[in-house]
Amino acid sequence: MNIIVITILALCTIGVTAAVILYFVAQKFKVEEDPRIDEVEEVLPAANCGGCGFPGCRGFAEALVKADDISTMNCPVGGSAVMSQVGTILGHEVKASAPMIAVMRCNGTCVNRPTTNQYDGAASCSIAASLYSGNTGCQNGCLGLGECVDACNFDAMYMDKETGLPVIIEDMCVACGACVKACPKDIIELRKKGPKSRRVFVSCVNHDKGGIAKKACSAACIGCGKCVKACPFDAITVENNLAYIDYNKCKLCRKCVSVCPTQAIHELNFPPRKPAKPKVDKPIKPVAKKEAVAEKSVKEPVAEKPVAKKEVTKVDTATTPKVEKQEPTVVKASPKVEVEKAMIQTAEKEENRVETDNK
Repeated sequence: MNIIVITILALCTIGVTAAVILYFVAQKFKVEEDPRIDEVEEVLPAANCGGCGFPGCRGFAEALVKADDISTMNCPVGGSAVMSQVGTILGHEVKASAPMIAVMRCNGTCVNRPTTNQYDGAASCSIAASLYSGNTGCQNGCLGLGECVDACNFDAMYMDKETGLPVIIEDMCVACGACVKACPKDIIELRKKGPKSRRVFVSCVNHDKGGIAKKACSAACIGCGKCVKACPFDAITVENNLAYIDYNKCKLCRKCVSVCPTQAIHELNFPPRKPAKPKVDKPIKPVAKKEAVAEKSVKEPVAEKPVAKKEVTKVDTATTPKVEKQEPTVVKASPKVEVEKAMIQTAEKEENRVETDNK
């Protein structure tokens, strides 16, 4: 009985002593935490998606409290509304940022991009990309295994069976960037959502030359540069045979869309274009004045100059000796002189004819 009591007392003494020691050690090495961290964490959406660049919402709250300037920090899930509340708690001014959305920059559907081989392996884009370039002629295109869909925590993506490409649901996408990090081909990009969710972008990432890219995919960008010439805002550049539209400079005029020969530039959520009116040839008006002047000039005869009549003397050919004819020297005369000579000759012939008729 005494052994049991002694054992219990010893254990209690050890426990109390350890507790006292731990208490003093905790007080000595206590880390004081800013109470604003908990307040900021409560405001955040608790998605823990990592889109902000920090490990979860708790890590983002700690970074916000410690930062002197939070203008460059953003919660993609909460958006400007959440960041304004955080700014109120921390006493910082937060500018409203434009909402972003994930964009699929590949149009290599089953029709546009025919398959050249069959992949039989793990259904993972990362593994397939490490093994080979893909099951089509385009080595930069989507592999279609849906790893981006699995990475999305908001069910904002699904795989389209007809096209073989992922589809992004705009209303559910929060631009967390998880799909961007998951894609080994860097096909998915975060871009500005745009007014009324309207966007214009190049749906291609192929850097091959025009002929090779066109052979691999009929909707590939061939780097022709027509869109660059058509853009009045210098928002389009062509580098390494691929066009890119800067969403900060683009004014959504859509002039580049109509000139693209391969339809590689996509326009989303725009109203349908009005059909172009057929060109009607304007009737040619008859030039009445010129025709009247021409008819007048034809009808009015040219007044001939009066020519003096020459007396024709008869010469007896029997009595007169024959004179050898000498070839006259040809002297070029001016056009006016030639016309006058011709008129004199015609007048002489007319007089001779009249005299013969009178005889």
